[in-house]
Amino acid sequence: MGYAVASESCALEVCGFEFIRDVQPGEIITIKNGEITFQSISLHHKEEGRGLCIFEYVYFARPDSVVDGLSIYEARYNLGAILAREYPVDADVVCGVPDSGLVAANGYSAESGIPLAFGFVKNRYIGRSFIYPTQTQRDSAVRQKLNPLSANVRDKRVVLVDDSIVRGTTCEKIIRSLRIAGAREIHMRVSSPPFRHTCHYGTDIGSEENLIANKMSVDDIRQKFHADSLGYISLDGLKKACEKSALPFCTDCFTGCGDATSTRKDIFE
Repeated sequence: MGYAVASESCALEVCGFEFIRDVQPGEIITIKNGEITFQSISLHHKEEGRGLCIFEYVYFARPDSVVDGLSIYEARYNLGAILAREYPVDADVVCGVPDSGLVAANGYSAESGIPLAFGFVKNRYIGRSFIYPTQTQRDSAVRQKLNPLSANVRDKRVVLVDDSIVRGTTCEKIIRSLRIAGAREIHMRVSSPPFRHTCHYGTDIGSEENLIANKMSVDDIRQKFHADSLGYISLDGLKKACEKSALPFCTDCFTGCGDATSTRKDIFE
């Protein structure tokens, strides 16, 4: 018998381990001579100032993981269903942007009654394009990563569901590729609110000046992308989709309510 720790529960499952529990904020786990101990340490932040990054549920984590009691799959499915209620539209098919937009697209389809279809074939050898350091590299990665499936979108009114819009590089090129593939209408739906603020805890997105939501209004973004409509989930809708989580959330990348060193409770919703 042995113990293991991992950043996501799916890593434990695929290696044959039985899940015990989540690591708590400010906790040290010691494994020695086959024994495991848990020790809480003093936090610099007040206890009520703890906040789980809500973007784990939107994008970072794998859909087969469970984070603080909430299935990532369930959260993303809920995001899509809430998007369908907040931004309904007449359309022929719902397509998710691989990979983290796929589950939300499933939820949107189920809630709206619009059939779900595969819109893209993904090149599995290209990583997440938004973390590439230069615009040229990001453009190249997007071109190589996703190829539209013309048979499913030609002459169709398409609801395109993606997890977020950061700089706009991916979305603009994906929508253009769908147009070339013959889509008649494209209605963009985003399962997170407008991304406006840099993260001080490790998300490499550079300056806030590069975030498209800080440079354009929602309708300006829609026009830039040549989409027929654009809808972001509300912050309340995002929280509602993730309400089964055991911890409160940090939503600073959407709200900008605090900074990396603040201890104010109002940073965390």
